[in-house]
Amino acid sequence: QVQLVESGGGLVQPGGSLRLSCAASGSIFSIYAMGWYRQAPGKQRELVARITSGGSSNYADSVKGRFTISRDNAKNTVYLQMNSLKPEDTAVYFCNANPFGFTESPRGSWGQGTQVTVSS
Repeated sequence: QVQLVESGGGLVQPGGSLRLSCAASGSIFSIYAMGWYRQAPGKQRELVARITSGGSSNYADSVKGRFTISRDNAKNTVYLQMNSLKPEDTAVYFCNANPFGFTESPRGSWGQGTQVTVSS
């Protein structure tokens, strides 16, 4: 099982940028599909972006062209670069490590989450 720790959240103005990081430990990071999910108050957790062990990725329509997911297997870390942030991006962002690749519902391990607030 892998342990995950997110960092990089915070308060940013609309149009600004943030970079989230998720550091993994405890297992072979490179074999996991990694994902970023978010949950806003009163809403269900939703997929933001995910990336396979081989580097293929997909994104929610709402973040395409603004967010980029990447991974550094040597550092056991996955990143989410968020540009052109909007107030509707405000949520707690969670990192997920899925040993089964891309699945319809996320499986595997979760981090504790990091708050992203987009507000002027």
